[in-house]
Amino acid sequence: MAGLLLTPVPAAPALAHGGEAPAGTNYRARITGTSPATPGVRVRVIEAGSRLELTSTSAREIEVLGYENEPYLRITPDGVWENVNSAATYLNTSISTSTTIPPTAGPTVPPTWRKISDSPTVRWHDHRTYWMSDAPPPAVTADPTQPQRVRDWAVVLRDGVTPITVSGTLDWAPPPYAGTWWAAVVLTGALVALLGLIRARWTGPALALLSAAGGLAALAYTLGRELDAGNDTLGTALPALLSTQLWPALTGLGGLAAAAFALARRPSADFALALAGVCIGVFVGLANAGALVNSVVPAPWPPVVARVLDVLALGLGFGLMAAAVLRMRAAAMAATPAGPAPAPTSGNAPTSGNAPASGDAPAPVPARAHRSPLTLKAALENPDDD
Repeated sequence: MAGLLLTPVPAAPALAHGGEAPAGTNYRARITGTSPATPGVRVRVIEAGSRLELTSTSAREIEVLGYENEPYLRITPDGVWENVNSAATYLNTSISTSTTIPPTAGPTVPPTWRKISDSPTVRWHDHRTYWMSDAPPPAVTADPTQPQRVRDWAVVLRDGVTPITVSGTLDWAPPPYAGTWWAAVVLTGALVALLGLIRARWTGPALALLSAAGGLAALAYTLGRELDAGNDTLGTALPALLSTQLWPALTGLGGLAAAAFALARRPSADFALALAGVCIGVFVGLANAGALVNSVVPAPWPPVVARVLDVLALGLGFGLMAAAVLRMRAAAMAATPAGPAPAPTSGNAPTSGNAPASGDAPAPVPARAHRSPLTLKAALENPDDD
């Protein structure tokens, strides 16, 4: 148990999207059963397996036990409380660093409850359901190309005095071949960037449509992450988008706004396309690039759909930026006036032979006298007489 307490565990109970939710992982967590079945209590895996969510519609009090079987969370119709004397309360604060446990916390210390939510839903990371080490298990190291079971896990709840066991599995899922997806990103970006070299009336509207497609892909991926985080209703998804996913959401809307600018042929349309493109590529594409290299992604749809959306965000985003920059450069060069005619050569230029001095008009070349054919023939026969 000491090893468990020293292991860094991601999470803090919260209703919002986890700030440290992974962009992808190669470990798949599943719930296989709840024993005994308890009406009104639902537990599910969210955020690519990094968190559990418990919702209780029961009138009874439900407890989640911590790593030493101490009371950790308490869920009632009035909300959620956490036990400040549970080690899990402090261990579950970060996905990457361990937290110092105060000496007042321990499994034998009576619980002291602190309310953290008015809703009977709680989400938390639990290291029993998630592989925390950077190094894979020895069996995975030996053969990472094959799916395999890492471990079985169990989280214990308590309904009054009745224990409830939530059982599950943690499996290794081999990653996809990332080279294929990155090649798709490069190809998409290159094709879009080439539009910046084509001087035709249709290229502006074409780039506008691609900007709209990139914005929609960004919004779809961002919304998908919130749905996977448990915010599966409009009333919970929209506030989450405005809090934890604000920049990706604004990026998607920016892509749509840039498309409108380009279709309206505004003077700043190319700048808007470039700005929207780089934001889509960075805040959505690169931020979720883990989907291209991991088998499990935080999305409610199949992983291949998430990868296609990320390819669009990366390829369209950076391709739009390049195309718009090329168009702005071409426009700037076309607007530059031609330079003045070169000035006459300086008066200090050297002269040679009988060339006139600088500034003097050139001496006229005397015309040769016209000779008749007979005179010319005589001159050719007697050159010394000429």
